[in-house]
Amino acid sequence: MSTALVAGFLASHPAAQQPSLDDVLKRAAAYVADFHKQLSGIVAEEDYWQDTATDQRYADAVIVAPARRLKSDLLLVKPADSTRYVELRDVFEVNGVPVRDRQARLEKLLRDPSVAAEAQIGSILKESARYNIGTITRTINTPLMALQFLDPSRQARVRFKHVDKATPVFTNRQDAAANDAAVFRVTTEMWVIEFEERGGQTLVRRLDGSSLPARGRFWIEPDNGSVLISEMLLDGGGVNARVTVSYQSEPLMGFLVPVEMRESYVRAGERITGRAEYGKFRTIR
Repeated sequence: MSTALVAGFLASHPAAQQPSLDDVLKRAAAYVADFHKQLSGIVAEEDYWQDTATDQRYADAVIVAPARRLKSDLLLVKPADSTRYVELRDVFEVNGVPVRDRQARLEKLLRDPSVAAEAQIGSILKESARYNIGTITRTINTPLMALQFLDPSRQARVRFKHVDKATPVFTNRQDAAANDAAVFRVTTEMWVIEFEERGGQTLVRRLDGSSLPARGRFWIEPDNGSVLISEMLLDGGGVNARVTVSYQSEPLMGFLVPVEMRESYVRAGERITGRAEYGKFRTIR
């Protein structure tokens, strides 16, 4: 009798239904939209190490640049004539040597209406990119870039798939241990969602302006759509690129923020690796 009562009690309380992939993607889109609004007007300090290595078979063709450490202010802005946010990296120190008056320039950017123009943003991105080492041209090395694939306006051009639990992948020995690092660990409750950009107007372009589809994975909290890790991969023009970003809670901000970015770019004879840490978040209005 008692066994029958227990069985009946359990049957009357079925397990909570899992959300669908569409549900999680909608929550992620709403989360990213709110996240951008929260982070807009907030500046983070970026401590960024870059290094290069050369295959000895190509030693005569590729010049190995010495390792470089950049310190920058990272700011998220939305141009008046654009539908998306853009990250501005304002480098203020290279290998311990100041390259500008950081506070004066940052305040000017925020006060000057021209900062909202695409041309102004393009010039700043180009200026900051000149401090990148190596011969591989790149402007995708910003922590929030992958989140744009979760924007509702772009999701229709991206194929998503819910996969079993997985861990981020790092493509060099030095970063291999990062798979076990605290900032790149998530609980089993996180959903791993693969994404693959389809044809048309891709987010990333080659130097000649042609499309370069991206793919990768997100680690997402299914109940609220928050993103804990993003991993973006690109393969084109002979270059294999991977950018992985981890997010954690920032008590002073009250929401998740990027805390670390790891990247790797590989082509015949050359490998570029980078690691950036983010802190000292502050509001500038």
